[in-house]
Parts: sequence; C-alpha cells; structure tokens
Amino acid sequence: MTRSRRFKLQLFRITIFIVLGAFFLVPIGAMLEFSTRGNAINAPRNLDAWKNIVQTPDLVSAITASLELAVITCLAMLVLLLPTMVWVRLRFPQLNRAIEFICLIPLTVPAIALVVGMVPIYRWININLSDSILTLAFAYLILVLPYSYRALDAGLSAIDLKTLSEAARSLGARWGTVMLRVVVPNMSSAILNASLISVALVLGEFTFANLLAYENLQVAINYVSLVDAGTSIAVAVAALLFAFALLMILSFVGRPPVPVAKAEDADFELGKTVSLSGGLVGRAR
Repeated sequence: MTRSRRFKLQLFRITIFIVLGAFFLVPIGAMLEFSTRGNAINAPRNLDAWKNIVQTPDLVSAITASLELAVITCLAMLVLLLPTMVWVRLRFPQLNRAIEFICLIPLTVPAIALVVGMVPIYRWININLSDSILTLAFAYLILVLPYSYRALDAGLSAIDLKTLSEAARSLGARWGTVMLRVVVPNMSSAILNASLISVALVLGEFTFANLLAYENLQVAINYVSLVDAGTSIAVAVAALLFAFALLMILSFVGRPPVPVAKAEDADFELGKTVSLSGGLVGRAR
C-alpha cells in the first residue's frame, strides 16, 4: 500500500470515528446538561435530579426489577439456546435451517401483536403461578432469540465444534464437561455478545411491560417524566452509561492481547535457527 493511499485510509477512518462519535455523544451530552440544570432561571447547576434517582422508591424498585430481568433472561437464553444449537450442529445438522427460522420468527411479528397474543397467557400466569414482574422473563426470552441466535451462530461457526467435541469425548469427558470446559471457553466472545444484546434489549423494553401492566425501568422513566423531567433524563443517561460500560467490558474480556514479535527478534530467531541447522548438518557430515 502506497503512502498516499494509507494516509487517505487513515483520514477516512478518523472522519468516520469523529462523525459516529458525535452522533452518539452529542445527544448524551445534551441529556447530561439538561439533567444538571437548576429549576430557576440562571440557577447554578446541581445534581438534584441524580440524587432523586436513589431517593425515589418506585424508581429504585423498577431499576432493580429490570436488572433482575436482564440476568434471568440472559441465563435462560444461554441455557435454552446454546445446548440446543450445539446438539443440532453435532447430531442433526439438517435441522439448522428450521432452528434458525424458529428463532427469527419474533422479528417478523410486531411487538404489539406479540403482547396481544400473550395477554391470555399472562392472565393465567398471574392467577395460577405468580403476579411478579419477573415473569416477564418468558416474554423477553422470545424477544432476544433472533439477536442472540445470530451472535451464538457466529461463534459456533468460528470453531471446529465437531473435532473439539469428539476429542473431548474420546478422552472420557461427559457432555456437561464438553459444554463447560470446551465449547464455552472457545466462544466466550460470542456468549458475551449475546448476553450484552439481551441486557440492552431488556433494559430498553417498554411495550410489553406497559401493556401488561408491569413497571420496569422504561415504564418508570415514562411515569417520572410526567412529574420531573430532569430525573427521568438522568435515569436515561445512567442507563446509557451502564450499557457503555458493558461494551467496554466486552472489548477487554475474552480478548487477551496477542504478543507480536518485533522484526529484530524475528530476524534474530531466524538466524539462530539457520545457524543451529547448519551446525547439525556439519556434525552429521
């Protein structure tokens, strides 16, 4: 690659990075500025809106419920989807298309239609099982299936699953050991991606909780905005920062830095190998 082409490519990357960074950071900065405004004109900035987050019991309970739902949905998604995909790839590869079609169906159905179809189910659940908001995990599990499937499918496609599983089984490992000590470590990035997508979807979901008369994070933000707009914006910024922190964790966890040998070290090792080989050949003669 010529120097001018390399410079143009670097300039293009920097431009795209600045544009996309401004696209995401400018709205967040505006929200942060609004949440720190004073109530009166020319009033000094304060953190009253942020303090109200922990001082509002309903808001704290909604945040706690949403985090619990995110954890339950992630665990249920991994327990249901990952073993099924591994089993289908190893035993019944002809069913891959059918499993993919089933997992992608929620994308073709509007959320409002899904809620209308689940109303009788949740009415029965509220009467016979529990009326806890945590039962929303069943609905959220359906919502995250298309996105989680794509992330896990990319991870499984990047490894030689059949060879790894057969090698582990030939050494006496059970299927549980194969899943936990062979499959999961080799696709940790894909599992983290699927989990992050699930968490982001659960924390940002509004339609299901609102129409089924549950109060999660987004419903609570909507209610608080009717009384205190600054507090609702502060909660929204906190949720965005939480998702950003998860992205940063994802960028470091599961991707250990690969040491790259310097050119001088590589030349030294090459020369050392050639000299050693020449000495061995001379001795053989």
